[in-house]
Amino acid sequence: MIHEVDDALRELVRAEALGGGAGVDVVFDAPTRDWAARRNTPTVNLYLYDIREDLGLRSRGRRNVYDEQGRVISRTLPPRYFKLSYLISAWTQRPEDEHRLLASLLGCFLRYSALPGERLGAELGLTGLPVPVSIALPPPENKAFTDVWSALGGELKPSLDVVVSAPVVAAPVYPAGPPVEEGLSVDLSDLSKPVPPPSGVPAPAPPPGAAAVPRPRAARARRRSEG
Repeated sequence: MIHEVDDALRELVRAEALGGGAGVDVVFDAPTRDWAARRNTPTVNLYLYDIREDLGLRSRGRRNVYDEQGRVISRTLPPRYFKLSYLISAWTQRPEDEHRLLASLLGCFLRYSALPGERLGAELGLTGLPVPVSIALPPPENKAFTDVWSALGGELKPSLDVVVSAPVVAAPVYPAGPPVEEGLSVDLSDLSKPVPPPSGVPAPAPPPGAAAVPRPRAARARRRSEG
């Protein structure tokens, strides 16, 4: 995923910020003091200095995976986004030329809220998800660009901070059950049959007005003998 973002940024910078990139190198090296001393051509440096998850784009639940007929065949967890922070700087012999390059880079990235789909690689393109990009936003409280330059051991230079939020689809896949092909049917025929009382429970008394049940002959004979 990271290498695909690198390729997309390189192509975007060469095609739209540098007008084809003739005479200007686009590199991803750490802009240290030693690197700056070895450089001998105009260069745009896109240094990846920070990788962390974009918690603002995290979502929960599961996503359905469909086949060509539109049936759910499996479910998976939603992708997680990771912020790739690039420190972009321009290197020439004259500060004025560096400023022109930075202005061109700024205008290039301001035209896009996400990386163009035609410049995405296979992994990012197959997700079908946008790859948001932002430029020159104020740094959070726990991050300062001066600290980055100090860690690199170089002198502070004007630079642009570009942040790309790339989706990563690396979650387990859960198979789904077969689709339902028949409608629901309910059989109510058993409701018309009387339910016998459980064993040991006396039968309920007949309702008022119900016809009397004739007594057995033995019971009538016993009453005559007692009378």
